[in-house]
Amino acid sequence: MLRLVTLTSTLALMATSLMAEQIKVGVSPGEHAEIMEEVARVAEPMGLEIDVIEFSDYVVPNQALADGDIEANSFQHVPYLEAQMKDRGFALAVVGNTITTPMGVYSDKITDIANLEEGATFGIPNDPTNGGRALLVLQQLGMIKVDPEAGLVPTVLDIIENPKDLSFKELDAAQLPRSLADLDAALINTNYAIASGLSPKEDSIAMESADNPYVNVIAVQKGNEDAPWVKTLLEAYHSDEIKAFIDESYHGTVITSW
Repeated sequence: MLRLVTLTSTLALMATSLMAEQIKVGVSPGEHAEIMEEVARVAEPMGLEIDVIEFSDYVVPNQALADGDIEANSFQHVPYLEAQMKDRGFALAVVGNTITTPMGVYSDKITDIANLEEGATFGIPNDPTNGGRALLVLQQLGMIKVDPEAGLVPTVLDIIENPKDLSFKELDAAQLPRSLADLDAALINTNYAIASGLSPKEDSIAMESADNPYVNVIAVQKGNEDAPWVKTLLEAYHSDEIKAFIDESYHGTVITSW
């Protein structure tokens, strides 16, 4: 009888596996990858198998989604996605919010941003959306002032007040943690900070306010918004298990936004 029950259970598991829908979800390193691995675990008993595909930069995941190489991605905030769709013609759609990850200021040379010397070199991401975000964080911290006409995407050319005459070095976002030795300070996205062994809570010398417009999202190809697997993916991501995982793992440096 025991062998029969075991065989029946095994066959049931095999049938469930065969019936499970399989998708690929693109993520960036750090918290997005870590959270999606947990989402995959939660989604599997719900009939959805998620293959988590990690990309090392911010450009490829949207191209991969537009090309159909992956079914969804989870790595970016709305202003970045909107800029990508406008610049590259991607037909993508937001299906749900995920997390907010405030940017942090990091430095190997100082422990207080107020101690930045005149003429210091400050690293910021070189993509327009995150570079603009970094400048707005510096404005929030009282280091510079940018032209309000620039909205959410100011560039260094939009700086109208720079009392410490800071010099800005624009680098690929993933390269900034490795470049701290050559900079006086840098604004680094949380995922790249964590992936490089930096703790936003312990190692940053200043943080972006949690009240910001950069909520991260899950994106899919337009036309797939109502696919059954999208509903399952969102149910798994927005579950109490995932919220608890985020709260326990990141201690307030990653904020749930649903």
